[in-house]
Amino acid sequence: MAETQTAERTEASAHLKFARMAPRKLRRVADAIRGKSVREALTLLKFAGVFAAEPIERLLRSAVANAENNHHMATDDLFITRVIVDSGPGGGFTKRLDPRAQGRAAFKRKRMSHVTIAVGTTPPKRQPKRRPGASITAPSARARRAAAPAAAAPAKKPARKKTKAAAAAGKK
Repeated sequence: MAETQTAERTEASAHLKFARMAPRKLRRVADAIRGKSVREALTLLKFAGVFAAEPIERLLRSAVANAENNHHMATDDLFITRVIVDSGPGGGFTKRLDPRAQGRAAFKRKRMSHVTIAVGTTPPKRQPKRRPGASITAPSARARRAAAPAAAAPAKKPARKKTKAAAAAGKK
């Protein structure tokens, strides 16, 4: 009888298929968490004010659960090793009609995405490249402190200009 070799898995993954969101929006969030520890990425996703952060947060929690339950990895020291965002089927979108003037119609392209997240116990060998574009990082403590007093102070109404009639009535 041949003995089976059981190699220990170093990576656990989770897939999100047919997400009704554009890949461009999801890639913005994926680039922000790529290569980070799971704990740091979950914190970043939770407080990011970006609509695309919620499905990626759920997918990351699923990948961590897969690592713990299926591959017996410790969840405390997991890192995000891979994040892949691909466009969905058929050119990546479904078409919807948008009525236009004079009986015309225009197509709206409702894009779909496939997302794969892999987590592992070893950090990635090389740091991911910084990509240009908008970031989803939470504001720093200094920025929050600077914004707090400005928000707490009540706003004054600007003084109204008197009209000529009101100015003439005030002189009498």
